[in-house]
Amino acid sequence: QVQLVESGGGLVQAGGSLRLSCAASGRTFSNYGMGWFRQAPGKEREFVAAISWSGGNTYYADSVKGRFTISRVNAENTVYLQMNNLKPEDTAVYYCAAARNFRPVGPSSGLYDYWGQGTQVTVSS
Repeated sequence: QVQLVESGGGLVQAGGSLRLSCAASGRTFSNYGMGWFRQAPGKEREFVAAISWSGGNTYYADSVKGRFTISRVNAENTVYLQMNNLKPEDTAVYYCAAARNFRPVGPSSGLYDYWGQGTQVTVSS
């Protein structure tokens, strides 16, 4: 079992930046592939980015490619999402997710075993 706690959300103007953090409990963080998803009001949850357990592979939704960067520091049990050049359409609750036991990660939410509670990101125009 792992618990995930997101932080770093807030209100930012269009063109601004935010860095989200997801802190994981437990001693096996390095075994988990990690992902970020988001859900805007009235919309389904959508994939944003993912990183393999080793950090060697990253994946991005087309809508954020070139603007967002996912990274992880296994020694800190933390995964980050650096978000630059934010747009109003990035407004959503952002969720961190973990896939256990070295499983592959990607855009399908079914790949992940654990989810955080989410952090709100609001981008004003």
